[in-house]
Amino acid sequence: MTHRTNRARRALTIGAALAATLPAARAQGYPTKPITIIVPFPPGGTTDILARILAQYMSTELGQSVVIDNRGGAGGNIGTQAAARAPADGYTLLMGTVGTHAINASLYKKLPYDPIKDFVPLSRVAMVPNLLVANPSQPYKTVQELIAYARANPGKINYGSSGNGTSIHLSGELFKSMAKVEMTHIPYKGSAPAVSDLIGGQIAIMFDNMPSALPHVKAGKLRAIALTSARRSPELPDVPTVAEAGLPGYEATSWFGMFAPAGTPPAIVAKLNDTIVKALNDPEIRKKIVEQGGEPHPEKPEQFAAFIKAETAKWGKVVKESGASVD
Repeated sequence: MTHRTNRARRALTIGAALAATLPAARAQGYPTKPITIIVPFPPGGTTDILARILAQYMSTELGQSVVIDNRGGAGGNIGTQAAARAPADGYTLLMGTVGTHAINASLYKKLPYDPIKDFVPLSRVAMVPNLLVANPSQPYKTVQELIAYARANPGKINYGSSGNGTSIHLSGELFKSMAKVEMTHIPYKGSAPAVSDLIGGQIAIMFDNMPSALPHVKAGKLRAIALTSARRSPELPDVPTVAEAGLPGYEATSWFGMFAPAGTPPAIVAKLNDTIVKALNDPEIRKKIVEQGGEPHPEKPEQFAAFIKAETAKWGKVVKESGASVD
């Protein structure tokens, strides 16, 4: 009986040891098939642009195809939920945003995923200011003129966003609160369709992420009024910040980062972080992001996690003070 017990114990020990080495073994050969990056917004917006810039580099570095899967809707919640439920094997990643991982937790009463528990942060990708833009036919050209017009015409200015709870939406809500004006929020299923309607005149203004708005400003299709960041952008040196143009203390900057589903093996997390950091330090990749109006921001997973915690508290306060809610 003793020998049988010992043999059983040895078998259990060997089995446990083999089980423990399986994740490491999988990570060592990773990746062996294509990787998918879920973008929780439609093509053409900043999240999509940044994901595609990174995907090209990652594909070369990792030796596998890296494909983009756009799943827009519900302020990014649909695609983010899909990523949260994906196998934790490193083959499904998420390009998350300040909306999906810092704002939505306060804005939605029932979020279909947990921004903290359901994901492993890999690295922040970029900090991006929002740009207050208007259809050129609108009568206001400055922040002061916009505020004066909004006060004289309460509720008549329609401002678009890429969806409820996005930084674009909250930038508008913060502006309304601080300027003490009434404007009507029109949510879209992504930045691209909102910008299309802005150019077409169906909406008047938008606090769009700079990468998706900048080409239209340079082409003369949109009028740049102000930046939502604390300082001016080298891409638009003549465009003031909202704070310096008439609303002191105003600041709302978007950020984007890469995530993996919770439970992804540490070795795979480390490899992905290393690849993303290399990409963001590559001169060509940095140039592409800067040309879009963004600031590359490579970091370790633990640094990104601490940043998300601080951002969640910050935007939770903004949501509460502005009175923003999901329509």
